[in-house]
Amino acid sequence: MERSVVIAGFGGQGVILAGKILAQAGMTHGLEVTWLPSYGPEMRGGTANCTVVLSDEPVGSPIVDEPSAVIALNLPSLDKFEPTVAAAGVLIVNQSLIGRAAKRSDIHVYAVPINEIATRVGNPRTVNMVALGAYLKATRVVPLDVVKRVMAEAMRDGGKEKLIAVNEKALDEGYAAIP
Repeated sequence: MERSVVIAGFGGQGVILAGKILAQAGMTHGLEVTWLPSYGPEMRGGTANCTVVLSDEPVGSPIVDEPSAVIALNLPSLDKFEPTVAAAGVLIVNQSLIGRAAKRSDIHVYAVPINEIATRVGNPRTVNMVALGAYLKATRVVPLDVVKRVMAEAMRDGGKEKLIAVNEKALDEGYAAIP
């Protein structure tokens, strides 16, 4: 089993952190993992994406041409990465910022109001965790409880203990948003 995901959006949406947490959760769950971040020329407001590969065998390369999933948090990311999703793959679309439907009919598309959910859970900056929760439900690549443990550890290590509860809730709500 090898699964790959490109998480893409604006800088400041937590794209890199979401990928890092997913990669760490994959390792904690006993999978082989690669994590490849990519930043635009600006940090906040520019583009950012990362690729995570999770496998039960050693990963040959962190570079992926046809990811099994894409999380598009903004329109430029959807435009760039929708064509790359492998047939029968998964596309998570941030319906809050993207006003168009996916163009592909050979993939599983989930339009989720990610920004509205993040605001509802109490912190608009939890967009990344809402998206990650939705991805976990759509793919079941790593158990939600493993990701929650890794996220909580990352928050504690970063001195942000007070954000653990809201990020757990964001993961739960993103997970629940997928049928």
